[in-house]
Amino acid sequence: MKVVLLKDVKNVGKRDDILTVSDGYARNFLFPQKLAAEATPGALKEIQRKRAAQDAREAELRTEALAKAELLKHKVITLEVKCGEKGRLYGSVTAAEVAEALEKQHGIKADKRKLDIGDPIREVGVREITVWLYSGVTTPMKLNVVPLKK
Repeated sequence: MKVVLLKDVKNVGKRDDILTVSDGYARNFLFPQKLAAEATPGALKEIQRKRAAQDAREAELRTEALAKAELLKHKVITLEVKCGEKGRLYGSVTAAEVAEALEKQHGIKADKRKLDIGDPIREVGVREITVWLYSGVTTPMKLNVVPLKK
C-alpha cells in the first residue's frame, strides 16, 4: 500500500515521504496514530506543490547568499583593540566582536558561530577569515586588527 507520511517515523522515513508499506502496518499502526495517510492523487499533487515551493525558497536564499558573498569577497573588516607596545593584545579578538564589526562596517548581519577566525587573535595585523552565509556558500574576508588610537 502506498502511503504519505504525515510525521517523521523512526526507521521508516521523514515527513512527506511517499512509501510502500504492508497493508497491515498501514492499517494497524500508521493510520490509527495519524502518522500517515493513503497516497491519493490529490495528496501526491499537494506534496509536489510543497516540494516545488520549498525548492523555490531554497534557490532564492541561495542566490541571495551568493550575492552577499560576491559583495563581501574583497572587503576588509577593521577592528581597533587595546594592545601593548609590541602589538600584543590584552585579551583576544572574539568572533562576536568580528560579527559586530561586520554589521557596522558592511551592513551584513552574520551570526558569530558562522565566522571562522581560526586560532585566537592575540596580536595586531591582517588575517584571513571565512564567513559562512548559507549552506555551501562561504566567502573569505580580511580582518585588519589595529591598535586603538589614544
